[in-house]
Amino acid sequence: MALDHAERTRLLTPSATLAIDARAKTMKAEGLDVVGFGAGEPDFDTPEHIKAAAMGSLDAGFTKYTPSSGIPELRSAIAEKLKADNHLSYEPSQIIVTCGAKHACFNAILATINPGDEVLIPAPYWLSYPEMVRVAGGEPVIVPTKAENGYKLTPELFREYMSPLTKMVIINSPGNPTGSVYSENELAALAEVALDEEIYILSDEIYEKLVYDDAKASSIASFSKDVYNLTLTVNGFSKPYAMTGWRLGYVAAPVGLAKAIDSIQSHTTSHPTSFAQKGALAAYRGPQDCVKEMVTEYDKRRRRMCDLLGLIPKLSFVKPQGAFYILVNISRTGLSSTEFAEKLLEKERVAVVPGKAFGDDSTIRLSYATSVDQIEEGARRLAKFCK
Repeated sequence: MALDHAERTRLLTPSATLAIDARAKTMKAEGLDVVGFGAGEPDFDTPEHIKAAAMGSLDAGFTKYTPSSGIPELRSAIAEKLKADNHLSYEPSQIIVTCGAKHACFNAILATINPGDEVLIPAPYWLSYPEMVRVAGGEPVIVPTKAENGYKLTPELFREYMSPLTKMVIINSPGNPTGSVYSENELAALAEVALDEEIYILSDEIYEKLVYDDAKASSIASFSKDVYNLTLTVNGFSKPYAMTGWRLGYVAAPVGLAKAIDSIQSHTTSHPTSFAQKGALAAYRGPQDCVKEMVTEYDKRRRRMCDLLGLIPKLSFVKPQGAFYILVNISRTGLSSTEFAEKLLEKERVAVVPGKAFGDDSTIRLSYATSVDQIEEGARRLAKFCK
């Protein structure tokens, strides 16, 4: 019998965001002047007090194995944060510290989804959600949303696309790639449907601190005990504290699910990196001015990018309320998102992510996690390309 790779790998599509970012970096390394709007990564350095905590732990020899679910003091700090910021009461034992929020989502899906189970995913979606569901043996059910509704799932769409096989719905607020933020009333209406049908809610709140204007990020699990018992709350340190390379996130879940997730993690990664956890502890227990400063700068960039994009006739967009992305509709150009992204990179050396990766081929995603100078130059090139 000829050896071959596992069937599940045939179902996976490589990450388009990482591919675009890698190509742009290669071009830059070759000396080309590339404006990168592709990566979903803060361009700020990790705050000094966080780095100092990690380096101090290294100096102190904190380099050994930790409990699989994370060091007790970090889990306690997360529990305190969830209580203070999100009105969520979790015991530290219900919190599993993971190797990034992506890992937290994956573990949560593995712990809940059986082969054949359906998972509702509103589109445009973060591109890894469907792939995670497929690896778990589940069936991603893509629910198309509309720009005029802010790219949000509605109770009507929820009921239209669910079936007796629906086991979970994924809600990402603030959202990637849309920047949409669900209001409390919108979340409450979705929670009501999930309760009626006993459907798990995976609430990905990684961009929670990155909100603008009057937007407020709410945790759906805080609405009632019944909703809490159906919800797996995911968050992390990558986006608000510019700690992407540290690979630290977490999931908070009802007791039984938390134990299941811990069991999965104990047989895969063992635990997150020891000294990185000390950095995360400093992030939550230390000063928060760094987050406010980053959000203020993101907001400045968001406004500038929106102003400039608004001057390009062939493009349209919904002004984002959170995260650091703008999803731009390119349908009037007559190009698919992949054609648009490839030609834009080739002709004007601007890197964007094709919306096809997010389930909407009529859009591209631009990240404003870059300087105002780069935003202005990139917008100039984008306008020239569209013209």
